[in-house]
Amino acid sequence: MVHGLDRGERAALVVSECLRGTLDPELAIFAGLAEQSADRGILPRIAALAADFRAFGLPVVHIHVAHRPDFGAFSDTNPVSAKVRREQRVLAGTPQAEPMPQVAPLPGDYVSMRRSGLAMWYGTDLDSTLRNLRVDTVVLTGVSTNMALLGGALGATDRGYRSVLVEDAAAGASAESHTWIVANLLRLLSTVARADEVRADLARRRGAAPATPSRP
Repeated sequence: MVHGLDRGERAALVVSECLRGTLDPELAIFAGLAEQSADRGILPRIAALAADFRAFGLPVVHIHVAHRPDFGAFSDTNPVSAKVRREQRVLAGTPQAEPMPQVAPLPGDYVSMRRSGLAMWYGTDLDSTLRNLRVDTVVLTGVSTNMALLGGALGATDRGYRSVLVEDAAAGASAESHTWIVANLLRLLSTVARADEVRADLARRRGAAPATPSRP
C-alpha cells in the first residue's frame, strides 16, 4: 500500500494551480509547463482521483492563484513573480485565473486562494482548512514540481502532515526538470506514487473498485 495511506490516515487531494493561466496553451505564462501537462496527460488522472476522493467522502482542495489588478501586497522578489507582474498575468476576474474545465471545483470541494508567493501554504487558509477537516495526509497533484509542489511537500512536512506526490498526475517545466526534482528532492519529502496506486489503495480501504479509468 502507499505509505501515508496505509494506516487509515485521513487524506485530502490537493489540486495545485490547474488554471488556464498555467495550463491552457493559449494563455499559459510558461509554454513548457502547459506542454508538459498535456504530454503527460495529468488532467484526466487528476479528474479521476478527484472523483474517487469525493465518492469516498474525502476532501478535494484546489489551490488557486488570483492577483489583484493593482498587484497590491504582491512580492516580486524572484524572477517568476517579476515576470507575472511585468506581464500582468493571472489577474482576478480574468480567464487566466479560471480553472481548467476538466478539474474545476465542484460543490463540496474547497478552494484555497493565493495572491502572492510561489507555494500553497503562504498567505492561504490551506493549513486551517486541512486541520479542521482532520486531515493527516495531503495527496499532491497538479503543477509544478519545480516550485509549487516542491514547496507544498516541504510545507506539509514542516506542519506535521504526511504527503504523497502522485508523479503521473504532476508536471514540471520540462521532462528533465520534473524527473530530476522528483528523484532528488521530492522523494526526500513525500511518498512518490502513481495515480492507479492511490486509487487502488482508496478502493481497498473501502471495499469497492473505482468506476472511472485512471488513464487518458
